[in-house]
Amino acid sequence: MLRMKELIEYTGLSRSTLYDMIDVKSKRYDYDSTFPRGIKLTEATVCWLESEVNTWIDSKILLSRGL
Repeated sequence: MLRMKELIEYTGLSRSTLYDMIDVKSKRYDYDSTFPRGIKLTEATVCWLESEVNTWIDSKILLSRGL
């Protein structure tokens, strides 16, 4: 499981970009419905499954290469 700090390092995206990607109402960045949903562990702790993030990254690679 990846916490936000690890997710930032793992994806190379900034915190604000990640939050914009998962926010349906974001005006700065297009909402990405394909990005994995976070898992709320506690009131203040959200994690993302590394396997789901890997799948998302792989899909972005394939899309960028036209595969």
